[in-house]
Amino acid sequence: MNAIAEYVKASRRAAGLTQQEFAMRSGLGLRFVRELEQGKETVRMDKVNIALAMFGMEAVPGKIARKDEDQ
Repeated sequence: MNAIAEYVKASRRAAGLTQQEFAMRSGLGLRFVRELEQGKETVRMDKVNIALAMFGMEAVPGKIARKDEDQ
């Protein structure tokens, strides 16, 4: 599993959300959330950033960063 998948899954669980609840709150599809958490390599980065934004983070080349962190 990749770092983003692990982060989203752990953060979602820490927030007490099911995959379905997370999908509904983020506006993403349940299938996408499942694939993201399983580490599927061909997910859309715009959707990945929507998922990460739920936890104040965003994906930038080479790392996961806080949205307010200088890039």
